[in-house]
Amino acid sequence: MLRADQPRPRRPRFARRATLRRSLRLLGSFRFEQTDPAVFYGGVAADTADLVSDFYRDLTGKSLRGTVVLDVGGGPGYFADEFGRAGARYLPVEPDPSEMHAAGLRVAGSVRGSGMALPFRDDAVEVCISSNVAEHVPRPWVMAGEMLRVTKPGGLMVFSYTVWHGPFGGHETGPWHYLGGEYAARRYRRKHGREPKNRFGRSLFAVRAAEGVRWARETPDDIGILAVFPRYHPRWAWWMVHVPVLRELLVSNLVVVATKRPRSADGESAPPDPA
Repeated sequence: MLRADQPRPRRPRFARRATLRRSLRLLGSFRFEQTDPAVFYGGVAADTADLVSDFYRDLTGKSLRGTVVLDVGGGPGYFADEFGRAGARYLPVEPDPSEMHAAGLRVAGSVRGSGMALPFRDDAVEVCISSNVAEHVPRPWVMAGEMLRVTKPGGLMVFSYTVWHGPFGGHETGPWHYLGGEYAARRYRRKHGREPKNRFGRSLFAVRAAEGVRWARETPDDIGILAVFPRYHPRWAWWMVHVPVLRELLVSNLVVVATKRPRSADGESAPPDPA
């Protein structure tokens, strides 16, 4: 969703990957999130690396080789290999030490820290991403602002999250989250004899598609919005993000792609040069 004062970019390079076959493959992997996370996160990791690589090339004309990719909420590091193959230095940030080591993976340079107060200086990295994390923090748009803060001028920020009223909004407690997050959590506990991993109000929060669209519209003038689209949908269904109510139900995951505009010689923000 672009502001009126922003030029409309060319069709994103990533759009050519957004096929129905890709959508079915990714959606089919969701059933393994709890039972075999390597299958689920491995597929999402490869797709994320493709997405970031394509948008970075659109923006800069360059590959990810030699860049630092900061992954906010990187968890146990499933994405490290994929970004390593692209030639990037992958740096995950995770507040929960149990999540960092959950898969037995070790990623050099992993940082423990909160996405809402990133332990990095301003303009620190070329690329900052977050995949399926915003719904797990109480103030997701504070986290989005922090991600922009640490991104270099001319760099790329990719913010992707699960929409609450979509089919996967309740995570393992769905589809009962449609009757309320607390109800879904209590039902899960009665059925399984334990709390869900993603506990509503503690580690799972209701984030709506409209919030992401509004955030993109209201970003400061030095931020360029490159794309807002439903992550797991084929390109011909991306129009859904523009339709209130419908987007809450059918846009299962929203992606906002942004850049911090480079400074010109006079200190003013210059529009990004889409290579």
